Amino acid sequence: MKPIRLLRGIVAGAFLAAASAAWADALDGIAVVVNDSIITFLQVQDAVATPIQTLVQLYPDPETFKSKARELQDNAVESLIQGKLILDDFDKAGYATNVLESAVEDQINRIIKDKYYGDRARLIKTLYAEGRTFEAFRKEEREAFIINYMSHYNPGIKKMIISPLKIQTYYNDHKDEFKVDDQVKLRMIAIPQPPGSPPGTAREVAEEILRKIDGGVPFAEMAAVYSSSPSRAAGGDRGWVERKDFVAALTDVAFSLKAGQHSQVVELPNERTGASTCYLLMVEEVRPAHVSALSEVQAGIEQTLKDKETKRLVQQWINRLKAKSHIESF
Repeated sequence: MKPIRLLRGIVAGAFLAAASAAWADALDGIAVVVNDSIITFLQVQDAVATPIQTLVQLYPDPETFKSKARELQDNAVESLIQGKLILDDFDKAGYATNVLESAVEDQINRIIKDKYYGDRARLIKTLYAEGRTFEAFRKEEREAFIINYMSHYNPGIKKMIISPLKIQTYYNDHKDEFKVDDQVKLRMIAIPQPPGSPPGTAREVAEEILRKIDGGVPFAEMAAVYSSSPSRAAGGDRGWVERKDFVAALTDVAFSLKAGQHSQVVELPNERTGASTCYLLMVEEVRPAHVSALSEVQAGIEQTLKDKETKRLVQQWINRLKAKSHIESF
């Protein structure tokens, strides 16, 4: 497949403002023909519009930007080609059924519920403002549904089985991936300085809480009543944490405690507001650095291998579709 020279020059040129004028005469042009379907320059532009703005921010050097933009464009074109091949194969195989149309309608209803407050008219009004019709939107959603389904649930992939031997071999060959740093199972109480209150109020409250804990009141009970952190409802339970999860002043205290111990009051100033927040920490369990056991990571390994095998099978399938298809770039 020959390169799309005009498109390559436009996207890999300078930045977006300069590129937009060059696009003007080419938007309705044909970029690629895939069997009886076409991919327009406008479709490719739409596919790269958002990510290319990110590239502008990430790569101020023009040459680096040009290289990344070419890569982005090539990936977008390849993705669009694959989509056309899959849709063509779907139609030729006669998979379309009422069940499919019902599933597509369910997907659209979920979008309406999640993004448009359950109001179909609101969606149609938004589409109209964008110069689109509901019929075009439904066609896009239908095609996206088919591509996703065919890419993940075709017979070769559905029957995939990852053997225990493959999982064990991956674990043995990638043990560095499963190294875990020192961890503590932590509960935390956070007491911020109340707005407008006298300086030291947060510490006074924290010290009173500490006295009650020292007197036998369960840490989790005090956290559930007084803590301002999101874990309040769970009795301040932060689960297993590593040193990297908190600022040094807190991790130094947390990792100095033994299982069952709690800290004194730790006061940290907020650099932005100048107000302090006081913390109380309790360590329930300590887990030193180790390599996770196979039983702990087996499900993740199986999913990793499935994803890898899925990608390989899909690429094989796409290659077969390409071999019997007509693809021409302009």
